[in-house]
Amino acid sequence: MCIGIPLQVLECAPGRALCGDGQDSRWIDTRLIEPPAPGDWLLVFLDAAREALDAERAAQIREALRALQAVQSGDLAALDGLFADLDREPQLPPHLQAQLPPKEPNSP
Repeated sequence: MCIGIPLQVLECAPGRALCGDGQDSRWIDTRLIEPPAPGDWLLVFLDAAREALDAERAAQIREALRALQAVQSGDLAALDGLFADLDREPQLPPHLQAQLPPKEPNSP
């Protein structure tokens, strides 16, 4: 399985773009999409752009990836601030719900 990572274009060159995530930057192959411009967001798989994103969609994907990292590290409290695009409480799959601490008797 391959996970796409949203990266922002910092600099463009023919067939590639220097992209970053705020911490690291690297050259990304852009031959499968329309030529991007600095500031654009790309969904990147294995150092190749597969799709251009708007800033809102890029933020949603980044939050989902942060949630995966939080679950993998056991930091379930970090999930509270993620998935702001949902108008309901996030529902964990049953195998992850089993890892939650028991609810207090008077809590919803």
